[in-house]
Amino acid sequence: MNLPNKLTISRIILTFIFMFFLFSKGAAMKFCALITFVMASATDYYDGKIARERNEITDFGKFMDPLADKFLTIAAFLAFVEMSLVPAWMVILIISRELIITGMRLFAATKGKIVAAGAAGKHKTVSQVAAIFVILLFISFRGAGMELFGIWSNALEYWFRQIIFMLMIITVMLTLISGLSYLWRNRELFNAR
Repeated sequence: MNLPNKLTISRIILTFIFMFFLFSKGAAMKFCALITFVMASATDYYDGKIARERNEITDFGKFMDPLADKFLTIAAFLAFVEMSLVPAWMVILIISRELIITGMRLFAATKGKIVAAGAAGKHKTVSQVAAIFVILLFISFRGAGMELFGIWSNALEYWFRQIIFMLMIITVMLTLISGLSYLWRNRELFNAR
């Protein structure tokens, strides 16, 4: 297994570590969740970069890289629903898009085709990662503000939640647009006999 594929697999492992920290008590653990998420997200950038530079692009990487992305982001979004930070309907739309597109990828694979992520999918992933990062910052600041400094207020909570909601609206829109773009680009799969 080459280095890019090892980085892809490490993203899945880091997702479990991220979730452990996120649901552990204390501001320090929330900060560890943020750092772990950043590390996992960095593997997404470097696995593709290294694969292209070393000419080590594999069918396994084309298939597993987007799945590892989905694994990390969906885990985070589901955690945020559990923590009452993100509305469930937004996450349902995100998961629905991911399941439909993953189903299309699997269907394409049965036809001997490996369909790599397109530009819209990359933008979607960046928007999801950015939204998760901001929400994790919010959680970290809130935890530090409450535990260490005693300065968290209802006004701060309100404004952070408004920012989170707006980021999630943008993220959901980009997610749906990328899904429609993916379906359009691969519409010949529907006509396959």
